[in-house]
Amino acid sequence: MSLTTAARSATEPHEPIRTGLSKDTLVQAFGDNLFYVQGRFREVASPYDLFMAAAFTVRDRMLELWIKSARTYKEKNSRTVAYLSAEFLIGPQLGLNMVKLGITEAAREAGKELDLDLEAILETEEEPGLGNGGLGRLAACYMDSLATLQIPAIGYGIRYEFGIFDQQIIDGWQVEKGDTWLRNGNPWEIHRPKICFPVGFGGHTEQHTDPAGITHTRWIPELVVNGVAYDTPIPGYGVNNVNLLRLWKSEAPESFDFQAFNTGNYYGAVHAKIEAETISKVLYPNDDPEVGKELRLKQQFFFVSCSLRDMIRLELSNTGTLEHFHKKFAIQLNDTHPSLAVAELMRLLVDEHLMNWEQAWDITRHACHFTNHTLLPEALETWPIELFGRLLPRHLEIIYQINQLFLDEVRVKFFEDDDRVRRLSLIDENNGRRVRMAHLAAVGSCAINGVAELHSELLKSTVMRDFHDMYPDRFHNVTNGVTPRRFMVLCNPRLARLITKVCGDNRWIRDLECLSALEPHADDSALHERWRAVKTAAKTDLSNWLGQETGIAPDPSSLFDIQAKRIHEYKRQHLNLLHVLALYEQIKNQGTDGIVPRTFIFGGKAAPGYTMAKLIIKLINAVGEVINHDPAVNGTLRVIFMPDFNVKRGQRLYPAADLSEQISLAGKEASGTGNMKFSMNGALTIGTLDGANVEIREEVGAENFFLFGMTAAEVQRRQAEGYDPYQIYSTNAQVKSLLDLIASGLFSHGDAGLFQPLVENLMYQDPFMVLADFHDYVECQRKVADAYGDPRHWTRMSILNVARIGKFSSDRAIQEYAERIWQVEPEPVSL
Repeated sequence: MSLTTAARSATEPHEPIRTGLSKDTLVQAFGDNLFYVQGRFREVASPYDLFMAAAFTVRDRMLELWIKSARTYKEKNSRTVAYLSAEFLIGPQLGLNMVKLGITEAAREAGKELDLDLEAILETEEEPGLGNGGLGRLAACYMDSLATLQIPAIGYGIRYEFGIFDQQIIDGWQVEKGDTWLRNGNPWEIHRPKICFPVGFGGHTEQHTDPAGITHTRWIPELVVNGVAYDTPIPGYGVNNVNLLRLWKSEAPESFDFQAFNTGNYYGAVHAKIEAETISKVLYPNDDPEVGKELRLKQQFFFVSCSLRDMIRLELSNTGTLEHFHKKFAIQLNDTHPSLAVAELMRLLVDEHLMNWEQAWDITRHACHFTNHTLLPEALETWPIELFGRLLPRHLEIIYQINQLFLDEVRVKFFEDDDRVRRLSLIDENNGRRVRMAHLAAVGSCAINGVAELHSELLKSTVMRDFHDMYPDRFHNVTNGVTPRRFMVLCNPRLARLITKVCGDNRWIRDLECLSALEPHADDSALHERWRAVKTAAKTDLSNWLGQETGIAPDPSSLFDIQAKRIHEYKRQHLNLLHVLALYEQIKNQGTDGIVPRTFIFGGKAAPGYTMAKLIIKLINAVGEVINHDPAVNGTLRVIFMPDFNVKRGQRLYPAADLSEQISLAGKEASGTGNMKFSMNGALTIGTLDGANVEIREEVGAENFFLFGMTAAEVQRRQAEGYDPYQIYSTNAQVKSLLDLIASGLFSHGDAGLFQPLVENLMYQDPFMVLADFHDYVECQRKVADAYGDPRHWTRMSILNVARIGKFSSDRAIQEYAERIWQVEPEPVSL
């Protein structure tokens, strides 16, 4: 008897095969999907066939809820959040969707009955590389929370065929490999070929006058591509609401030129298809060459235009008019990448739907909301006028008109302040004329928010000070948050079960403030024992995995000191590494007595063109190669670089961390979300007063946080006074010794020049003040070692970090957006 037949005979009288949640129904549904969708029987099924069958089984259970949600939102004309983001790092979906549907245990039982290794199936899933880092991880958390809070929402982005590169470490260097995440198919998405919009580029504009004497502008593009929708359901936890992530793929309107083929021009026959598909081919092309800049601008306009046209389609199908478009949609611009939405919505309303400028501007400004994610001036996007005008001639005209009207306002409000007019202009006239995308977003939005209290205050006093002076009521703060469904329940099930037992129920999964029920038990010795057992099990799992992946399996009893985030000088992985070298030097000179055994784990990717960040990765690996093989160290220190850090691998790190490194220079990190994920899983934080560290310390208690370093104000003051890192190098014997050690060639097989650029950068420039904070950092690390040597004290601190971390749920962040910025209400879905 076949697997499918056996399962059906056992379950035929019971719940529906496509929606039932019991173990028996899941057994039958899995067999049906393997046989009828994958076209495989068990004996020849590959691991990926098994994953696909499991994924389709879970997806079936979401589709009824998804369709019911869409119908409910349409019938009630619900106000809807349109979350526009160039990145969505949603991570693997199978395990998370099982958690949200509440079928994890039933699936495990079904797996046992079918003699399937569920963990192996989960491990088979490819991670969609639809983002670069924190921006995309945050967007994914927010989509999770929007559905969980029953808020109607559509996430809009790009279906990159090749996501962020896969990182390999070869001879200690980062090597980028193409991320072919779609090569085996994507079971979660549904192709919507009928939802397709033409998107133009280049060409010219023409003016014409209608019979009423009104002048209109028509854009005649040179190139037109189609944007086709691919939909992914995003279910909420413990509710019937399922929202939508709609990603756009670029295609040629006509993929094959038959005439060109017939005349022998074989390349020309498919040229349009190649040019069109390039737009959604790869995430964030290198924009050093001009062709890379052009492609990035095309990508941003492409997904913004498709998304706005889709919203207009939905509104017209429901109400037949666009007069209340801003009441239907709350458009959230996730950083500057979707800023073109302001100009494109104006074009669509004025040019295509013949609305007068004043009404269109009122709708646009009330529909759009802007989140700023950076304090680094170089990260605020600008585009050369020549490139912008060549690709988007009509939009440049619209931006000029917006700018003219806006600067007229500025001149009236700030009388005879020409410098302020120049600073606020949407066009930067310095060093070649450029369009300032953050300015466009700020002018065209009714709300502007930062992502941590410190970040929002610094925004108002630094990079967006003039806009705050102009529109103070537009500025808000919404501190970031992360979803406990993925970053606690899914990635740390042992801890989740323990928390539920201590708290008495699992309400904390939807209301993270309920974790406060742990606090009265912070001194309970029985809880301490179980808490440490959970952490040790997670560390053992990570150690075993690292042993297979890197050849180094660290001792789970050592302190796991982890820094996992994008590799960037401002995040100061090299400060962490200097502390590693300080311990190594101590061991070489004095032996291992008094050294708390530590495993230093680094993870993160450097941008392909970022030479200094890639050199830092090389140095981490080179230091590890020496320390890990030095008999004098005798296992007291281990240095490991986890390759290809992503959401999936992060889920291994967060539960296993003892110490979370959040050591960016104060005033540089907007918020951070890794700091929240580590703390939620019981890691203690060593960090500066930067980003959300400030609020995490306030919540968990100063006594449960290892603080070091200058404040943002002290950084600004020291920079203004003229920071001189060479003076520190020449007067601090330890700093000099460590930099000289790097320069000596010890970590480069005698090549004294290999790390010279990094050493000289620290000695003579040190833009992120590594040397200035080094002494304080080392002293703080001594306090870490002392605390770790007292297991009871450390465990108490760990419990209190989890008990007091409730503020940093993405549910709280979305609730604040909904109430203070979007004015949107929950829309519960009932079956």
